[in-house]
Amino acid sequence: MSGFSMNRRGVLKSGAVLGAGLAMPTIFTSAARAYTNEPTGANVTLGFNVPQSGAYADEGADELRAYELAVEHLNGEGDGGMLNTFSSKELGGNGVNGKKVAFVTGDTQTKSDAARASAQSMIQKDGAVMITGGSSSGVAIAVQGLCQEAGVIFMAGLTHSNDTTGKDKKANGFRHFFNTEMSGAALGPILESNYGKERTAYHLTADYTWGWSQEGSMKTYTESIGWNTAAAVRTPLGAGDFSQYLTPVLNSGADTLILNHYGRDMVNSLTQAVQFGMRDKVVNGNDFVVVVPLYSRLMAQGAGDNVKGIFGSTNWHWSLQDEGSKAFVKSFGTKYGFPPSQAAHTCYCQTLLYADAAQRAGTFNPCGIVEALEGFEFDGLGNGPTLYRAEDHQCFKPVLVVKGKDNPTSQYDLLEVVDVTPTEQVMYAPDHPDFAGGDLGECNPGA
Repeated sequence: MSGFSMNRRGVLKSGAVLGAGLAMPTIFTSAARAYTNEPTGANVTLGFNVPQSGAYADEGADELRAYELAVEHLNGEGDGGMLNTFSSKELGGNGVNGKKVAFVTGDTQTKSDAARASAQSMIQKDGAVMITGGSSSGVAIAVQGLCQEAGVIFMAGLTHSNDTTGKDKKANGFRHFFNTEMSGAALGPILESNYGKERTAYHLTADYTWGWSQEGSMKTYTESIGWNTAAAVRTPLGAGDFSQYLTPVLNSGADTLILNHYGRDMVNSLTQAVQFGMRDKVVNGNDFVVVVPLYSRLMAQGAGDNVKGIFGSTNWHWSLQDEGSKAFVKSFGTKYGFPPSQAAHTCYCQTLLYADAAQRAGTFNPCGIVEALEGFEFDGLGNGPTLYRAEDHQCFKPVLVVKGKDNPTSQYDLLEVVDVTPTEQVMYAPDHPDFAGGDLGECNPGA
């Protein structure tokens, strides 16, 4: 059957994607089949579920800004942003499948139960066909499970735990953001080249799924280069005062502190570590150093001078000079007056990717969206050539290693990209041990 291919579930589709921006699939799915919240009016409603309170509220605020910008662009308002650079040309700024895009919002409170309740309300009361957002992997995993049960698509926002597309992966869920395995793979060689093979690390770890995953990945890649692990101590989310956790570090014999923290927790723990004088110490003949595996511009801004010289990884950075990044930074900056964060970037991309999949599939049926996104290759959204892998719904793309600038030129210019780790170095097999135990299952269209 020339010109046709089978997707992961054996569903026949034509025009298989041969490369970014090339032949798009025409999905042969049962568009007539009933599905949850099938739009019947002039609008289609998306649910933006972000932390508007809690330890990750700063990230949530930027996510919401990006979502609103994406909706404007989808509806033909503003300058179009990355619709102009996206390799797929199916979206024309006239809505999706002939419908204007509307949205509702919710507050996850950076709590899984609150996030599920918020998402459920948007699905049941507001008729949302897709839920997206979150800045906590615990929240993402909880909401992804709910969306699978409800029969709607979940386009994850900022979630970095391996589990999101590992043991807790779901057919109705998709992640654009990278994960802790990729951070470890990218950071390991950089830490070795800058700090050598003889180090002793002390981990402070946010006590939930992301922190555990980040700690595990960093142990794997630092121990593989010869580093020892002195201790790994769990800290509660939103602790505020980390002094009781930092004091033992000074007596541990460790010469490296790895902060598996994010958001305000990272800002507070790093600031307090510097106040404790850790960065001025010499231990084991080594200058004491701090590593922040997952960075963001918002965190760097919150921590100020304390980030100077500290390495970490990031999904995207506003200083990138590809056409997609420049277009997004221009649009976001024009609307809000400052550059976007990586959280804003991934959420904007997820909105466009969902809309594009619906347009290519010709339906909002979740199973049509799944078929359109599985194995989809694209470019022009700020990360270079990117693949949505069919086996686990994880995006694969280059990973940025960044470092706090010694001489920043503005309050936003705090990080510099020191390495772009190629996709091949951070890609892993679908049956990688750290991602085992989960079953993607089948898409659920719901009603």
